[in-house]
Amino acid sequence: MALDKDLIDKLLKDYQRPEDLIGENGLLKQLTKALVERALNAELTHHLGYEKNDPAGRQSGNSRNGNSQKTLTGDFGQIDIEVPRDREGSFEPQIVGKHQRRFDGFDDKILSMYSRGMSTREIQQHLKEIYGAEISPSLISEVTDSVVEEVQEWQNRRLEGLYPILYLDALYVKMRHEGRVENRAVYVAVGVNMDGRKDVLGLWTGDTEGSKFWLTVLTELRNRGVHDVFVVCVDGLKGFPAAIEAVFPTAQVQLCIVHLVRNSLKYVGWKARKEVAVDLKTIYSAATEQAAAQELHRFGEKWNKQYGAIHPMWVRHWDQVIPFFAFPPDIRKVIYTTNAVESLNMSLRKIIKTRGSFPSEQAALKLLYLALKNVVRGWQRAEVTWWPEALNQFTLLWEDRIRAAAEKT
Repeated sequence: MALDKDLIDKLLKDYQRPEDLIGENGLLKQLTKALVERALNAELTHHLGYEKNDPAGRQSGNSRNGNSQKTLTGDFGQIDIEVPRDREGSFEPQIVGKHQRRFDGFDDKILSMYSRGMSTREIQQHLKEIYGAEISPSLISEVTDSVVEEVQEWQNRRLEGLYPILYLDALYVKMRHEGRVENRAVYVAVGVNMDGRKDVLGLWTGDTEGSKFWLTVLTELRNRGVHDVFVVCVDGLKGFPAAIEAVFPTAQVQLCIVHLVRNSLKYVGWKARKEVAVDLKTIYSAATEQAAAQELHRFGEKWNKQYGAIHPMWVRHWDQVIPFFAFPPDIRKVIYTTNAVESLNMSLRKIIKTRGSFPSEQAALKLLYLALKNVVRGWQRAEVTWWPEALNQFTLLWEDRIRAAAEKT
């Protein structure tokens, strides 16, 4: 709808400075109040079926019944408006609902700030500085609490039947549990679907990271619709492979090479660390599994006398080290590291680092969920260049399982 330029000129006749337009009592605020009240009166006219003071309404059975006061909060700050009423109380305003105190979109601003790690006090101060709106801490809590039900729905949503790659990891968050603040593990599962897109499949909390709890997590994923997984990339947690194989017996467990190298270098003095790291790289960068085994043997011959714990550790985990050799070099790094979930955890840590601790598990999951939404949105926009080649390889290796998963959906 085109605006009348003469009308705009008339409204701006006394304009001298920005405050006259966007200030506390500026034109925009006055216009918002006038337009909202005008729209509310038009809605009531439509509801009653006759104009104000129209004789047709005298015997209609319902009539206007004055106004009630309401304070609205929005990008403009706060305004007091008069909401018209009808005698029967059957009028349901649309532009501003009966119990609505904030304009659509304002809650989203609060949630956006909260999801980026701002505290309740910081949000309160920011809204006052930017919009001149006096928002109470209880209102901010009310808005953020509105996502609790959304979190529950998300956590229980139906998942896809097949995820070719599954990354599992955990981070630690301070939260109050049973009356005391504890460092509790937050378990994170990231799946790559048949389109090559990453998604967070869920968040779970437990006392500490352990294979028994991971068994519970994996069982829940299966109950939510995941029938098959090709490769599960994990760190070196004891008992992890057994937990995975108990739920997904045909899945290949890929030990995160980055974790394994990191654990290996713990046994090495700083002077030799660079040389040992280079020799370890010859193992996992070998062209084939057989070549990698030869490099591991050479590594043992060279370093066993000085650092005797490293070679046996690689031998012990060898069955979980080698699955990535079945794939072309360009996609091996995607398979053999948990970088996807570790970078996610790093993003989450940045959000929660300003919090000393959370008052409850629910409060922690609420913030983590909102932060996840921002990260996953970025994933969905990213181009997945390596996926066609990976999918080709998966199809060559497990075409029957791909077909079986498609038949179950």
